[in-house]
Amino acid sequence: MAYVIAEPCIGTKDTACVDACPVDCIHPKKDEPNYATEELLYIDPVECIDCGACVPVCPVSAIFALDDLPEKWSSFTARNAAYYGK
Repeated sequence: MAYVIAEPCIGTKDTACVDACPVDCIHPKKDEPNYATEELLYIDPVECIDCGACVPVCPVSAIFALDDLPEKWSSFTARNAAYYGK
């Protein structure tokens, strides 16, 4: 997994990262049925191309390279992957 969305996204779900992603690997989008019920957005660990375009546009600094993910949010790695069944 190249990038992980962590706790700061909860309750915010700003979709600037969705618009910045060149490979459409961040979901759910505002027009998807589960957008309202999910706490945060998720990055597909297989589809992500490790470009980092999502990082600077996140207004709450919730997106981290896997190696830079703070230990306190390590559970978000599995949570992002689980969203995509991976």
